[in-house]
Amino acid sequence: MIEVGGLVVHPDVVSHPLLGDAHVIEHAGEPITAMSAIDWSRPAQIPTIAEPGRLPRGSGTLLLNEIATRARIAGVQALRYAGPYPTPALYRSLARSFRTTAGEDVFCADVLGRALRIARDEIAIDFVPDPFTRRPIAHGFLDRRDAIDRVSIDHVVFDREATAGSLARLAGVEAVLAFGEVVWTRVATLDDERIVDGPHAIPPLHAEVLGKPFPSNLREQFAELVADAVPPPLARDARDVVLARSITWADLGTRAAARDGACFAVHAGYWTHLAPRGLAPFALAVADALSHVVITTILDELTR
Repeated sequence: MIEVGGLVVHPDVVSHPLLGDAHVIEHAGEPITAMSAIDWSRPAQIPTIAEPGRLPRGSGTLLLNEIATRARIAGVQALRYAGPYPTPALYRSLARSFRTTAGEDVFCADVLGRALRIARDEIAIDFVPDPFTRRPIAHGFLDRRDAIDRVSIDHVVFDREATAGSLARLAGVEAVLAFGEVVWTRVATLDDERIVDGPHAIPPLHAEVLGKPFPSNLREQFAELVADAVPPPLARDARDVVLARSITWADLGTRAAARDGACFAVHAGYWTHLAPRGLAPFALAVADALSHVVITTILDELTR
C-alpha cells in the first residue's frame, strides 16, 4: 500500500466505471474515491482522481508530490496528464511538484470537452518532476524546493502562487492574507526553518455590506467578467451559473469566495480593502475569486 498525506492507495488494480483500470483510495479506513492506475515503481502518467473533492484538503498535493518523487528517482524525464479534468486547480497543484513550459490556459483549453467525453488520451504537455521536500514546524509544516515556497499554519496554506480560492499568501518572509495586492493582515513571520513571530489570530471583518446580496445589475456584470476569467470552453456555462444564483458579501476568513448551497458568497474584504483602490482591480479580483467556485460548480453538476 502507498501511504501519503493521510491517504492509503491500494496498488491492486480494479475496474472503475469512469476511470477504467484504477486504484482505490482510502482515508481513515474508508474508501473515498479512486485514481487511474499507474506504475508506482516508474510513474509515467499523471493520474486522474475520480472525485477530487472527497480528498482531505492538501492530500492531493502530497499524492502528486509522491508521484513526482518516484518518477524522478526512476529517471522518468516527463509525465503527461491523461484524464477528463484539466482544470486550473489541477494545473496549479501540478505546478507545486512539476515544471512545465505550458501555461494554464493551454492546459485547460478543452476542459469541458474532455469532461463531456470522459477523455483518457494524453494532453501533449510535458510535466518534468521537481518535487518539494516537507518538514514539520510549530503549527504546521514548511515546503521547500530552491527556497521556501509554501508554509501551512494552523491548517491554512500560504504559498508564493496564491492557492485557488484562498486569500493566504507567502510574501517574502511573511504569511499574510491579501485582497489582490492589498494586504489585510499579517499572520506570521518566518525564517528559513521556523515561525519567528506569530501566528496571530485572523481578525473579524467589520463591513456594512456583510450579509447583503449583490444587486441584479452587478451580478450581471460579474457574470460577464467570470465568463472571461474561466477557460473559454466554460464561458457560457459560467455566465449561466452566476446569473442563476444569488451572491452575498460575507466574512469568509481565509477563503476568497465560497458556494453556500445554491448560492455564492464573496469575502467582503474585497469591498472594504480593494474597491477604494479602483473599480477595475476590484472587479477583476472578485471575478477571479468567483471563477474558482463557479468551475467547481459546473464540473460537479456535469459529473452528477
